[in-house]
Amino acid sequence: MSLMKLCRFEISSAPGMRVGVIVNDETVRDLTSVGVQSIRDLIESGDVVDAVTRLSRVSSAQYPLDSLRLLTPVESQEVWAAGVTYLRSKEARMVESEFSANAYDRVYDAVRPEIFFKSLPEKVVSPRGAVGIRKDARWNVPEPELALVIDSRGNIVGFTIGNDMSSRDIEGENLLYLPQAKIYTGSCAVGPWIVVGAHEEDARRWSILLEIRRGGTTVFSGETQVNNIKRRFSELAEYLFRSQKFPNGAVLLTGAGIVPPDTFTLESEDRVLITISGIGTLENHVAVV
Repeated sequence: MSLMKLCRFEISSAPGMRVGVIVNDETVRDLTSVGVQSIRDLIESGDVVDAVTRLSRVSSAQYPLDSLRLLTPVESQEVWAAGVTYLRSKEARMVESEFSANAYDRVYDAVRPEIFFKSLPEKVVSPRGAVGIRKDARWNVPEPELALVIDSRGNIVGFTIGNDMSSRDIEGENLLYLPQAKIYTGSCAVGPWIVVGAHEEDARRWSILLEIRRGGTTVFSGETQVNNIKRRFSELAEYLFRSQKFPNGAVLLTGAGIVPPDTFTLESEDRVLITISGIGTLENHVAVV
């Protein structure tokens, strides 16, 4: 099955959001010109690859990718996140808080995963937008994560990139402060597009790279493999949908396996680049909020 990249974008010559499919990593074929009003319509179609293939054949409108403003592919979906899915994440959480260490140790091996709410769709930051660091926090880091795109029936239909911004000192002070450490203005970026046509076996061969640049210099870089995620994607999606309904579908971040050293914290105007080999690169700059 061929992979496709679905995006939301704006063009200077016409107002409003448009939906497209990326061709050869250089051109965007405009699907809005043939009646597609949202990515959700494609995701809910039952066979998104078939739907996009058919629509692409009748769309003649296209634009150079580098001439467009890409928007987050999150439209009406809530964004949730899974925690402590990597061994590295468990170790980092135990180090940041002796008070909470036992809880993180237990959830890594527990039957039930840690799943928490991350963002309303209208608050998700687009590619090249500003992700936030809290003004009342001293220790702020990005968390680069593979994100599952799930339809309203609970089926995983695509993959994208998420940045689960976190205030580690606030979370480490007390587990009950987790919402304040994780949910605030600019705390969640998703993009730059959705890859469809891939399965979990494909995604587990991908690598995740994090680079943080400050004044043109790389001040941190790290890499991990998607296959280091302990839990199956279907398991995470199934727990998210337990006793929950998502009529617009959902986006689920799958946890972070790259953790900057304890001495590192983000600063205003830093640039955060998250690359997943099978998807692309999500880039944002940092602002104090």
